[in-house]
Amino acid sequence: MMILKSLLPLLATALSLLVVDIIFPGVDLATFPAALIAAASIGIVNWAVRPMVQVLSLPINIVTLGGFSLIVNGLCFWLSSVAVPGFRVTGILSFILAPVILSFVNTLLTNYFVEKYPEANLE
Repeated sequence: MMILKSLLPLLATALSLLVVDIIFPGVDLATFPAALIAAASIGIVNWAVRPMVQVLSLPINIVTLGGFSLIVNGLCFWLSSVAVPGFRVTGILSFILAPVILSFVNTLLTNYFVEKYPEANLE
C-alpha cells in the first residue's frame, strides 16, 4: 500500500507532463521514462528550491499582487528541465503557462486516483 501511495502522485505528474507536452510546443518530452524522471525532478525542486525562492521574492510578489508567483513556478519548471535529459522547456509562453496547466491537469488526475483507489489514502 505504501508503494501505491508513493507511485500514484508520481504517475499523475508524469501523465500531466505528457498533456503539457501535447498542448505547448515549447515543452518537449522525449519518452515516458523521461516524463517519470521529470515528474520526480519537479517534486524535488518544488520541495527543496521553491520555498527559498518564494521567501527571497516575497517583496516583489507583494508589489505584483502575487503575479510574480507565475515566474517562480516557471523558474522551478525550467530548472527541472535543465536537470533531466529528454525534457526541455523553451519559450516564454511555455515558461509561464505550462506550470499552470501542469498543476490543473495534475489536480484532476490526482482527484481521479483518490476516487479510483481510496485504499491508497493519497490525501
